[in-house]
Amino acid sequence: MIAAIITMVVTGLIAGLGLMFASQKFKVEKDERIEKVNEMLPAANCGGCGYPGCMALAEAIVAGKAQPDACPVGGKELASAIGLFLGMEVSAGVKKVARVCCNGGHENGVEKYSYYGPKDCNSVTLLAGGNKVCTYACVGEGSCVKSCAFDAMYMGSDGIPVIIPDKCTSCGKCVAACPRKLIKLIPEDKPFVVACMSKDKGPDVKKACKVGCIGCRMCEKKCPVGAIDVDSFLAVIDPAPCIACGECERVCPTGAIRNFKNLKIKT
Repeated sequence: MIAAIITMVVTGLIAGLGLMFASQKFKVEKDERIEKVNEMLPAANCGGCGYPGCMALAEAIVAGKAQPDACPVGGKELASAIGLFLGMEVSAGVKKVARVCCNGGHENGVEKYSYYGPKDCNSVTLLAGGNKVCTYACVGEGSCVKSCAFDAMYMGSDGIPVIIPDKCTSCGKCVAACPRKLIKLIPEDKPFVVACMSKDKGPDVKKACKVGCIGCRMCEKKCPVGAIDVDSFLAVIDPAPCIACGECERVCPTGAIRNFKNLKIKT
């Protein structure tokens, strides 16, 4: 009995010493800068950077796999602070904000039926292709608003979500939440957006919505810098060459192009 106990103690001691030796030999030294960068990050863990959380992003930044400005929530100040701490150069970029590319709300969009069910956009789109005649339109149940962790969105009185630019962090959660892919991240200094995603022909668009794009090409012809292209009966503005002159909005016969800078927002 005593011999068995001694054997167990000696075996346990040898195993413990072996584990201690192995832990020291194969120990991976963690860069102390990772913890520092993680403390600088906003702890939102929103995933807008493409990483599963702030710690994962901190590791990627320190390893050189991500840039100091990879966090969409922190903005320019955070990017500059991280860059200064790590001795990395940070280019000053333009903030992006989410824009809803649809204006076919209660007043403008023709509805097929009144929906009474779960307040979820995916559920509506699965029911007879949605509650609007336009199969590209916002169904207005606010899944994007629910996904926003920064209170940067609310449902407008016309059933179309409204984004508060000052609060928007361009995390992309609302983009992912929209089943119709109606929300885009666009540079804040490029406020003119085609608020329509319909690729139907003009006559069909008119039957479904008062303010839909009919693919008339008037905006494309009027744009002085060639920033607009009409493809599949839908005008698309390329933010890069756009000079925000507003000519496209002025000539649009249906009002499909919106100037988001003039959008009335609740604060």
